[in-house]
Amino acid sequence: MQNRREFLTLVGTIAAGAVVADPLKASVLADSKMKVVLVGTGIRGNSFWGKRLVDVYSDILEFVALVDINPGRVKYAADYIGVGPDCKTYTDFDEMISENSPDLIIVTTPDATHHEYIIKGLKNGVDVLTEKPLTTDEDKCQQILDAERLSKRKVIVGFNYRWSPYSTKIKELLMNKAIGDLVSVDFTWMLNTSHGASYFRRWHGQREWSGTLLIHKATHHFDLLNWWIDSDPAEVFAYGDLEFYGRRPEKSGVNCRNCDEKATCPFYWDITKDKTAYNLYVKNEQYDGYIRDNCLFRPEINIYDKMNVNVKYANNVILNYMLTTYSPWEGWRVAFNGTEGRLEAFLDVPYLEEVKLSQDELHAAEMDQSGNADIRYKPMILHKLWSKPETIEVGFQRGGHGGGDVRLHDQIFRNDQEQDKYLHMAGTRDGAMSILIGTAARNSIESGEPVSVASLTTLQPRAKRIVKS
Repeated sequence: MQNRREFLTLVGTIAAGAVVADPLKASVLADSKMKVVLVGTGIRGNSFWGKRLVDVYSDILEFVALVDINPGRVKYAADYIGVGPDCKTYTDFDEMISENSPDLIIVTTPDATHHEYIIKGLKNGVDVLTEKPLTTDEDKCQQILDAERLSKRKVIVGFNYRWSPYSTKIKELLMNKAIGDLVSVDFTWMLNTSHGASYFRRWHGQREWSGTLLIHKATHHFDLLNWWIDSDPAEVFAYGDLEFYGRRPEKSGVNCRNCDEKATCPFYWDITKDKTAYNLYVKNEQYDGYIRDNCLFRPEINIYDKMNVNVKYANNVILNYMLTTYSPWEGWRVAFNGTEGRLEAFLDVPYLEEVKLSQDELHAAEMDQSGNADIRYKPMILHKLWSKPETIEVGFQRGGHGGGDVRLHDQIFRNDQEQDKYLHMAGTRDGAMSILIGTAARNSIESGEPVSVASLTTLQPRAKRIVKS
């Protein structure tokens, strides 16, 4: 029987410039489970890439190791995920890789360290699946591109938003030329004072870890746009600033637990009432000093809280993108203008639809992995030139990022379906083109000048994404 790694390469690959529907297929060899290592045991790794995989795919995969620089956190993760006694825990990646021969490494560490583990995985002959974003700047991106080129292994980027039925319907309409040839796009994403604020409370609020929200959060959005527009970004100009959060010197070193403004601060969050967060983070602060409930106004925050980005694509489509992090409500809306009409789509815009959940409940419901959420229908509006607008109702499930999570996992690990005509799966080039918009935008904000995407790495923008079989 062939080696598992050779089998993974045989059944599917994601190469630079290509999107293939079958990257991994662990279900074919019934007597050989895929050996998986999780690097980074924060809440995202433990839940989405940890516990859910054990709960749903334990017949075809097994965790052989967990890695985290925090010894307390990695031990907690082993119990939380339910990996069993044969799965070892490590605080050192090099020690782990010297003792194990995994088939897949899943990277869910802070964004600025993704490249380190991606490159080490590739150099050790292992396929890598990384949480978004691929990385945080152009130099690290180039290092990943070079490592994959020299390696026989491949990188998958976990872009789950592509997989939601609502996002897929937009892709279908654009592919079928429902509005003719695409000309321009306007996309606005609003983060509320619950979910939006949480980024500034965590490590994401410091650009040395997250690359700013133009990378960490907007990578989702830029990837959707690249996928919908079916082209690569060519030039970027942006504005951004920090005006709402941060900027209070006296809050240095302050967290919600020791703050003297608990009684009056509308952003006060009692982490002791969140059992998972308390056990995962507070109980393990002693090992690495990471504070999960930092003050939103501490002076160490150095990312933007308002961002506007203009992108010219290689196919001449023009994009206007806006991200706000302290909106009264959370939701998004996008409009596509074409030669034959206009397509408008939106979710959770309170003046356009009834939103039954509170602003605090929205994000928790989206992250729910139980699969028990009821399917509802959400509208999008297709308006042909000289015709009445048509409302298209699309099935929508709140949990698991709009139903995208389960579809992403099934395609990676089960993979029992025919070629995906919408090309959902994302590889290194997709991950790179997404973060290159963000890093170009950051460079533009700092220089006041437009930035050519071609100047950032060896990747050259293509007018149309190229697919190889």
